[in-house]
Amino acid sequence: MELWVLRASCPALMLSLLGCALAQLRYSVPEELEHGAFVGNVAEDLGLDPNELFLRKFQLVSGARRRYLEVNLENGVLFVNERIDREQLCEQSPSCFLHLQAVLENPLELHRVEVEVLDVNDNAPSFPRAGFSLEISESAAPGSRFPLESAQDADVGENALRSYLLSVNAHFALDVRAGKFAELVLQRPLDREQQGAHHMVITAVDGGSPEHSGSAHLNVTVVDANDNAPAFERESYRAKVVENAPRGTVVIRLNATDPDEGPNGEVTYSFSGHAPAKVRELFSMDPRTGEVRVKGVVDYEKATVHEIYVQAKDKGPNAIAVHCKVLVTVVDVNDNHPEVILTSTSAPVQEDALPGTVIAVISVMDQDAGENGHVDCEIPHHVPFQLHSSFKNYYTLVTSDFLDREKVPDYNITLTARDMGSPPLFTRKTILVQVADVNDNAPVFRQPSYTIYLAENNHPGASIFTVSAQDADGGQNSYLTYSILDSEIQGALASTYVSINSDNGNIYAMRSFDHEQLKSFQLLVQAKDSGFPPLVTNATLNVFVLDQNDNAPVIVSPLPENGTEAASEVVPRSADAGHLVAKVTAMDADEGQNSRLLYQMLQATDFSLVSIALYTGEVRMIRRLRDGDPATHRLLVLVKDSGEPSLSATASIILSVVDSEPEVGDLFQHPRDRALYLIVSLGAVSFTFLVAIIVLAAVKGYRHRLSKYDSSCCGFSSKASTAEDIKSNLNVHISPTPNGAADPMEVNGSTQLGQNYCYKMCLTPESSKSDFMFLKPYSPAASTLHVNNSKVMENNISSWSPEIHQLNINYADASQREIKQANKDWTLLKNQRNYSHKSSATVVKTLQRRVILDHSDTCTCPGSTHYWTWGSHMWDYKTSSEAGGLTDRCWTPRFDYQHNVYIPGTPGLLKAAGHGELDIYNSFSTFGKKKRITPSHDLHEDTVITNELYK
Repeated sequence: MELWVLRASCPALMLSLLGCALAQLRYSVPEELEHGAFVGNVAEDLGLDPNELFLRKFQLVSGARRRYLEVNLENGVLFVNERIDREQLCEQSPSCFLHLQAVLENPLELHRVEVEVLDVNDNAPSFPRAGFSLEISESAAPGSRFPLESAQDADVGENALRSYLLSVNAHFALDVRAGKFAELVLQRPLDREQQGAHHMVITAVDGGSPEHSGSAHLNVTVVDANDNAPAFERESYRAKVVENAPRGTVVIRLNATDPDEGPNGEVTYSFSGHAPAKVRELFSMDPRTGEVRVKGVVDYEKATVHEIYVQAKDKGPNAIAVHCKVLVTVVDVNDNHPEVILTSTSAPVQEDALPGTVIAVISVMDQDAGENGHVDCEIPHHVPFQLHSSFKNYYTLVTSDFLDREKVPDYNITLTARDMGSPPLFTRKTILVQVADVNDNAPVFRQPSYTIYLAENNHPGASIFTVSAQDADGGQNSYLTYSILDSEIQGALASTYVSINSDNGNIYAMRSFDHEQLKSFQLLVQAKDSGFPPLVTNATLNVFVLDQNDNAPVIVSPLPENGTEAASEVVPRSADAGHLVAKVTAMDADEGQNSRLLYQMLQATDFSLVSIALYTGEVRMIRRLRDGDPATHRLLVLVKDSGEPSLSATASIILSVVDSEPEVGDLFQHPRDRALYLIVSLGAVSFTFLVAIIVLAAVKGYRHRLSKYDSSCCGFSSKASTAEDIKSNLNVHISPTPNGAADPMEVNGSTQLGQNYCYKMCLTPESSKSDFMFLKPYSPAASTLHVNNSKVMENNISSWSPEIHQLNINYADASQREIKQANKDWTLLKNQRNYSHKSSATVVKTLQRRVILDHSDTCTCPGSTHYWTWGSHMWDYKTSSEAGGLTDRCWTPRFDYQHNVYIPGTPGLLKAAGHGELDIYNSFSTFGKKKRITPSHDLHEDTVITNELYK
């Protein structure tokens, strides 16, 4: 036992009148002691004779409902009267005290007695259940943590829960944080095929002496889980909640994201095993939205902070849960009124009692904290009494003047105890007093702001909401009137939108609202009491107009043309299954689910021929067309939204079967198509011209650098070339065209200059009549290129070896300003798709160039077939390796034209030219000119490049 004695001397006036000597006694006693256990000697500690206790009517006053302690008036011993259970008395509080008051009369004395109840290790740790089950994916990585449900120990301090122990196993270890929370840590990878379950025992141990423990079985099932777990934005969150918050109040909304789709990406939330039972009683978790809401009564006086452990996992199989901690701070509000306890009262005071006579001893307390718990007491000033603060939270009521019973037979004294909270709370203890009311309390709305959800298309004059306010005053001061403050909503007064009943606060709509025009607006409602002066309070009304399904879908495309009732689409008879016939597009002015559109084939000439995608509206072929199928099919597509009730629209499509792709001329039937293709053509021409300028500038600079080695860019050095040099050099010269215009092309290559090549182009206004081609050196021996009606410089030819093969390219005349009919020898390649939509057909063609090499010593490109697009990489040539002394440089096109490129002036159909085994496809011209290059020598001796774009 320990004793603390604090004595306070009374003022001189109090000593003369009361003769009191205030003291504070403090004892400590362990819990669970039997009746009669010694605590302390009050008489001895107060310096009193034990005989005085009975004569002075000693009383031990306790604020508790049960009398745990008593005093033996014969010897002054304070002893245990009832068994004290600290866990029942103070729960988990770190300190536990019994507050008593020792009262003596004749003269009146008051002494405070505090008895600290010490904790003993009388409770063993225990788990909520005897066994736990845990599912862990076999793909979980070593180091993964899995929180376990915590054990509970009613004891505190050193006797509380200290640590956890885990039975020996090969895969798991236990990590204990702060001595309270245990996490199962995976040490080695799991293999469900080798061991599908693991059985362990977890033991919780406290710190008492002797220590106590509790155990639970832990069963781990190894399962397969999906590969993405949800993830919280942070590991821990902080939130605040006002005590006594209404049930359903949202404390915090958590958000965990999962990149998976479908059920594997749908996240559900719940409390983890770390969440204590008290937290589950006070808060609830919405499994779908992740909102933590108030479930019970949150009391600041019982707990100021709550730790909530939340887990999130998806709905996929073998889901892995992730966890986060939410630290909820309870904000104290002034919700506890001061308590006034009349500890002792004197016998009736005689009328000749001197001023300062003690009438009563009063104690006050407030369970709130801070300023909310600081209490001030007062009594009316017009009565002949005064309050003196004799000790903390203790007051004595004394007379301040002489009393005259004949004039005033009794006094109704009202003691008002008021705390310093905002707003302050007070308690009145009546010792016969009357109080007149004043208007000192303004009206108070039940909440500072209101949210109103109003469905659109409401009826004007309908009641949409009711506000209510209260006034703590009485009588006329509490009579309230309501009004809406003037404000503007979209340029109009608020009174033109809503009105309010001044008596009951009912709010009425003055018009029918349209969500598409006005989604939300804000108002200020004022409550005014009838006091003088009147007090007012404002509240904010946030009105949200909810969307209804009042707009039907509108078909955007395809639309009927030229006043017809149905849109027209064409499909080639050779279309395969999956061919895109049309795409129905619609829009809905509503929002959310009301604007989610579904597409359905309502009617069709043949349902086995086409189908429509439910969500995209794409109409595709189910099968190929047969000979017996009609040439025209009528489709009726239904587009409906997902609202209640659902609204819909229909689109009629006439599907015409054609034998081939639309001709090139069909592309320009509509002015809008002509403008589109004109823009595409101009863009292609501009791009080609820009590339040509860049190439010329680069070649010009490159030739200037080559001049340092005494070698002309477009000729050979004056020195005689060796046989190896001849094999490694290449010069291609094109002399003036037959009409005399300068249109040369010069290509020069030399391995002696580090694989440097030079190109020279001279373009004239007549250059559009000829094709410009890049030729690749198919043989390590340079080839001589002869052009019709031109000569190659003789000084270069004379230095070449006899082994050099000749390649002649003839240019044929073609008409300049006309587009002939499609080449009947051309056809689409296998990998081409025939695609048409409305009357504007996009002609997509791929040109393939294949080079057939007859000699083993010729250049071999990677693969037998190469595709080429604009901007194909010259780097492939520069970085190519040499094998067996032979170069693999290839300047043929390497990639195929993209399917979304249209070449103006080309016919709609392509077909392979019939030249035997020679499978060579032509290049293209952006100027729509038709050229033909025919071979002029034996195909068995030389490699020939044939350009047949048009017949």
